[in-house]
Amino acid sequence: MNIYVSNLSFNVQDEDLREYFEEYGEVSSAKIITDKFTNRSRGFGFVEMPDDAAAEKAIAELHGASVDGRTISVTVAKPREERPRSNNNNRRSFSNSNSRW
Repeated sequence: MNIYVSNLSFNVQDEDLREYFEEYGEVSSAKIITDKFTNRSRGFGFVEMPDDAAAEKAIAELHGASVDGRTISVTVAKPREERPRSNNNNRRSFSNSNSRW
């Protein structure tokens, strides 16, 4: 099960996130999402747990918990929505009909 964890302290690292959830069962992966320009935490992450029962227990017990001075939110991750890709060929063109050129 993929779990979304938000309102994390910017000090929390991948390994810290893994440790919080390992108390409830096996963790396949734990990843803090970082800003691609500054490489600083964006305050949320994802945890993957192969055992759904363990994941549900972790969600129930960790949602609303205080971690590093912040109350975290823990929910089942929703599938990422497809967003249209930016197409640079669709730039707006501005013209002035009064132009002599």
